[in-house]
Amino acid sequence: MNYFTIDKPASASFIEKRSEFIGYIAPVTSNDQAVEFVNSIKAMHRKAKHNVYAYILRQDNISRYSDDGEPQGTAGVPVLDVIQKRGLTDVCVVVTRYFGGILLGGGGLVRAYSHAASLACDAAHIMDMRLCRRLRISTDYGLYGKISYILPNYKTITVNSDFGQDVTLEILVMSDMLEPLMKDITETTNGSAVVSDCGELFSDFSSVT
Repeated sequence: MNYFTIDKPASASFIEKRSEFIGYIAPVTSNDQAVEFVNSIKAMHRKAKHNVYAYILRQDNISRYSDDGEPQGTAGVPVLDVIQKRGLTDVCVVVTRYFGGILLGGGGLVRAYSHAASLACDAAHIMDMRLCRRLRISTDYGLYGKISYILPNYKTITVNSDFGQDVTLEILVMSDMLEPLMKDITETTNGSAVVSDCGELFSDFSSVT
């Protein structure tokens, strides 16, 4: 159920034997979004020789690619392979090539397109999307410190804190850590903390160690 994706577009480029390769990556969640992104890059680089692309979508487990005029198997497939090996989904990668006049050969093209795709991935922030629960915890100030002490043990993310008459915390906890956390809170507070389950969602846990 968990997956890796990116939060926003990124790009990077390099030159190989006078050909410029520019790798672009963007988050997409549908076929229409992927096509729109590909077309936007093509519009930016109308004079480029090739705009090769590949994308993978979680919905319906879709993956598509295009060599865009390069020899079959030397461009789109290598870009798709990079996305797959990185374990990314809901992303689209486009590699634009400005031909420099020197042929790279099949192996050279595979390496160049793979490298451009890898550079684009490296430039993006990878999100570790985990299935989690959003909890609202209400407690008095005397128990707040005890609850705060145990939360890091369950790799939680605090999304909101309200210090009013009582303390109210809104946190995210990975679904597989929910039961032990609830048990620990109950035992730590002798059942006096009020915990409300606000539902299940996917959220980025890449910053949690």
